[in-house]
Amino acid sequence: MEIIAAIFADFLPLAEGRNPSLTLDAPILQPPQILSGHPLGTDRQGLDILSGVIYGARTSLVVGFGAVFLGVVVGGVLGLTAGYYRGKVDAGLNFLNDALLAFPPLIFLLALSSVVRPNLENVTLVLGVLAIPAFFRLTRANTMAYSQRNFVLAARALGARSSRILARELTPNVLASTLAYAFVVVAVLIVAESSLSFLGLSIQRPEPTWGNMIASGQNDLEKHPHLVFVPGGVLFLTVLSLNRIGDWAQRRWDPRSRKL
Repeated sequence: MEIIAAIFADFLPLAEGRNPSLTLDAPILQPPQILSGHPLGTDRQGLDILSGVIYGARTSLVVGFGAVFLGVVVGGVLGLTAGYYRGKVDAGLNFLNDALLAFPPLIFLLALSSVVRPNLENVTLVLGVLAIPAFFRLTRANTMAYSQRNFVLAARALGARSSRILARELTPNVLASTLAYAFVVVAVLIVAESSLSFLGLSIQRPEPTWGNMIASGQNDLEKHPHLVFVPGGVLFLTVLSLNRIGDWAQRRWDPRSRKL
């Protein structure tokens, strides 16, 4: 439901949740009232919490899945290449991957936030770069294991080209476990984006995200806890759901898990 609401947010009959100039006559700090025009209440600017949560879901899901897609594509291709060819190619790519892992992510994000504008595209790109090493290591390890299987050895004996072996034999087998792991990484990156928004290093108002909604409501937490608990609860349930989906996908798609 959350994904559907985020996709069709522009067509839903939602109260204003992004532009404070359109809420001059709206009640401020209204508590949640299910049957009212603001079922989850409003914030100090009169912005609708339900609308902010739904638009924040769009932001979080786009950042999470977009960054993971970048990590899977780049890290997966490099991992397949390193795991299959080995030797100097593997050593060179491993060195680059280790260099990226050695750089502290928080410092990397702080440095980039001072150089690039913290909009949706840039945040997705930055978090996608940080996701590359994890997918590189996973695909490299799986490629090295599968490249010694009989079906790959048979393809080599029959004279198949390396490009065909990578595309037809290795990629489908490696991709299953990679996609299972991807759901867990999406959850991690959603938390990362929310943390950055809370600290003021990611997407800022007027575009709502769960992180900046929590940050804007923290000063009123004692008297108006819904300002923090609503976006925080949605964030918690989303991350929990993605982790559960990742566990299910690993049991369903990863052959090693089915043997346990």
